[in-house]
Amino acid sequence: MHLRHLAVTDFRSWEQAELDLEPGATVLVGPNGVGKTNLVEAAGYLATLGSHRVASDAPLIRRGAERAVVRGAVVHHGRELHVELEITAGRANRARVNRAPVSRPRDVLGILRTVLFAPEDLALVRGDPGERRRFLDELLTIRHPRYAGVRSDYDRVLRQRSALLKTARGGRADLSTLDVWDGHLARTGAALLAGRLELVAAIAGPAAEAFAEVAPTSDPIALRYRSSVALQEGHLHATTRHDGGLPATNAAELEPLLLDELARVRRQEVERGVCLVGPHRDDLDLMLGPGPAKGYASHGESWAIALSLRLASYRLLCADDVEPVLILDDVFAELDTRRRRALADVARRAEQVLITAAVDEDVPEGLAGTRLAVSGGSVAHSTRTGSSGARQ
Repeated sequence: MHLRHLAVTDFRSWEQAELDLEPGATVLVGPNGVGKTNLVEAAGYLATLGSHRVASDAPLIRRGAERAVVRGAVVHHGRELHVELEITAGRANRARVNRAPVSRPRDVLGILRTVLFAPEDLALVRGDPGERRRFLDELLTIRHPRYAGVRSDYDRVLRQRSALLKTARGGRADLSTLDVWDGHLARTGAALLAGRLELVAAIAGPAAEAFAEVAPTSDPIALRYRSSVALQEGHLHATTRHDGGLPATNAAELEPLLLDELARVRRQEVERGVCLVGPHRDDLDLMLGPGPAKGYASHGESWAIALSLRLASYRLLCADDVEPVLILDDVFAELDTRRRRALADVARRAEQVLITAAVDEDVPEGLAGTRLAVSGGSVAHSTRTGSSGARQ
């Protein structure tokens, strides 16, 4: 799989830009603030419908513009598909495939697959649980696009149930409807939880192997899913296995567990006005040796863990027989020699890799390919002849 063409209109700092891309390595070189990351961010958005830098779509629209448009031509097994996403502030986004409208933007998921490694990934180790939940859910959706609908349904139910709990806290709600929302939350939550548990079981081994390669002198790492669903024996939160210590891992068996736990904490939820049980309260524990990585891993080890999670994601997607586009956003300058070498080895074997760097020296010598100079609102080939690149 590779991205043959990328075009943006009113996306971030770009009024307009177009890139003709090829398999292999493409390096966008230029000083900070000229829009390199904005371009690879657009490529990532085509694959995930989200940004690795912001949680909402509004900042993606250029100041003064009403909407942003991202277009891409994706080639996979000799077939080319054209994808277009229109991002509009305060309104539903729209999508087209081969110029034909699709009913929902999420219908384009799976056409392009990407794995993106960026400085923001340190938050996977040092940030709050929401960062790790987002990592799991984005990878889950890339592998199985149907989970976009599961996540959307769960978020909708969670908002409705949380609103009811807030009104119940003030004594202004009829709690008889809470049972109905409990059922909806348990059903959608069980589906999402089952997907996450399967994913953690699949990625734990590759992540540990990748970490051993990039940090051979450190203690090994392990991934443990921590569920807000308590074990029945003493209601202790499970933190010891890939499956979260839960007695079940499929949606049909997880649903009654969620219902039982919702019933157990009902009084607490009404008193506090918040939903205390469900995938939105879960976490992915990253263990370094016998203890948690967060707060104990060194700066270098934290980078190595983040890199290992992305390398494991890449290898997992390749094992699905759909090699993703690898996007490396200004990361080589942050890595030591060993980790640079490990990442470069993967990048050299990738069908397509998009790299951003402030200077050429940040990119390992072995990554020969197209060099594009980004400066002054334009992109131009800098070290090899070819198409004219992008222009604003």
